[in-house]
Amino acid sequence: MTETTQANNNRGRSIDIVNASLKRRYARERRFRYLGLSAVILGLLFVGTLFVDIISKGYSAFVQTHIVLDVYFDPEVIDPDGTADPAVIARADFRQIARQPLRELFPEVSGRRDKRALYKILSSGAPYQLLDMVQADPSLIGTRQTVELIADDDIDMLAKGHIDRTAPPADRRVNDKVIGWVDKLESQGLIRKNFNTAFFTNGDSREPELAGIGGAVAGSFYTLLVTLSLSFPIGVAAAIYLEEFAPKNRWTDIIEVNINNLAAVPSIVFGLLGLAMFINLFGLPRSAPLVGGLVLTLMTLPTIIIASRAALKSVPPSIREAALGVGASRMQTVFHHVLPLAMPGMLTGTIIGMAQALGETAPLLMIGMVAFIVDVPGGPLDPSTVLPVQVFLWADSPERAFVERTSAAIMVLLAFLVAMNAIAVIMRRRFERRW
Repeated sequence: MTETTQANNNRGRSIDIVNASLKRRYARERRFRYLGLSAVILGLLFVGTLFVDIISKGYSAFVQTHIVLDVYFDPEVIDPDGTADPAVIARADFRQIARQPLRELFPEVSGRRDKRALYKILSSGAPYQLLDMVQADPSLIGTRQTVELIADDDIDMLAKGHIDRTAPPADRRVNDKVIGWVDKLESQGLIRKNFNTAFFTNGDSREPELAGIGGAVAGSFYTLLVTLSLSFPIGVAAAIYLEEFAPKNRWTDIIEVNINNLAAVPSIVFGLLGLAMFINLFGLPRSAPLVGGLVLTLMTLPTIIIASRAALKSVPPSIREAALGVGASRMQTVFHHVLPLAMPGMLTGTIIGMAQALGETAPLLMIGMVAFIVDVPGGPLDPSTVLPVQVFLWADSPERAFVERTSAAIMVLLAFLVAMNAIAVIMRRRFERRW
């Protein structure tokens, strides 16, 4: 009886010890779960803060301030001989044509300094805007037209409320006179804000109101086109050989180790390699998307090879065994049965690698794609830049309007990256086969 009672007491003490330890373990589990949740919330908070900061600074770049003026296309200035010769029209003083409506609106402005300040309300690109209109339609000569001319970047910032009117004059880029003139134009309904199509069509410019990402987008397109044309077939072919046909020996082990190591090499090393090989050795044109695509191909290949091999490994061995069992050759088994099942994973890895290439800057800086490019490139051999490098160039400019355009370019770049990752997810779900 005594032994049974003692056994029951020991069992009770053991249960108490286990229950006490369970409470401690459950408490640690809750703390760990709360810690993980806090880390996720903190990370989302940082990302959200970053996005809010970028959007708050860049959304206004998609709107551009214009000044509505009644412009007289004076034939004595544009085409005094009446020949409508394009060469004569191109040499005409369209600055005088653009400034005349301002003189009519503000006849009280006198003095060289005040007139210079008045004329600076308009962008330096306004005369070229009038020139393009006349070249497109010479019948405008001798007529009076209502034209929306691009405002200067300081006026654009003032109209958008990015300049503090109450700040001391020394801390403002516009003085009180200019603010009064802008207020008068605004009270007469001559200040308009339109969608900034030039931001998407123009190349780079030293004037913020004329700068756009058209050249950078075209350069990114040609660069990624070269990268995709080379990296996808080479990467997939290398993955198929290493996974399906290569013998398992020391040499293939060395190749696999080096491929894995190349995926972790800093991107600037690939830029140095491209500078030494493609430009210095082979003499390819500097700042060209062709060279940029070759460099990004070298950088993207390890990612595509690793993703493609993982996709091939995910295909069940029974697929291969069944194909070989019905008499298919090794080549037929791989290309008719294994490859179609692995293709969704390969495409996903390729798109992710291309998204990584789209956001790269360091290797392209090394091959000269940091140059100031005004014209939109027409092909992979023309000098160009890419979106990340364009962001890098604008971020170094002190003007508030360039800060606005830098943030807007980042928004466009992030939109492309999100779209590419979304395409990868959709393609994977669309072509994925379950067995």
